[in-house]
Amino acid sequence: MGLIDLLLLLLVAGLCGALGQAIVGYNHGGFLVSVAIGIIGALVGFWLARTLGLPEPFVLQFGDQPFPVIWSIAGSALFVAILSLFTRPRRVHA
Repeated sequence: MGLIDLLLLLLVAGLCGALGQAIVGYNHGGFLVSVAIGIIGALVGFWLARTLGLPEPFVLQFGDQPFPVIWSIAGSALFVAILSLFTRPRRVHA
C-alpha cells in the first residue's frame, strides 16, 4: 500500500466515521476522531457482517486492502451509540 492509498483510506474512514456520528447525533471531536471511529467502525461492522453472514454491498479497494464502506458506517454508528451511553455531556461553565 502506497502513501496515496493510505491517505485515501484515511479520508474515506474519516467520512464514514463522520456519517456514523451524524446518524447517532453524537459528535465529539474533529476529523482525527472521525478517522479513528471510521476505522474502528470498519472492524466492528465487518466482523458483525461476517458473523451474521451478510454480503458486502460496497467495498473500496485501496492497494491490497479492502474497505467495507457500508459496514464501516453501520459499525461506526453502533460504536458511537455505545460510546455515547458511557459518556456524559459536558457542562459549560460561564
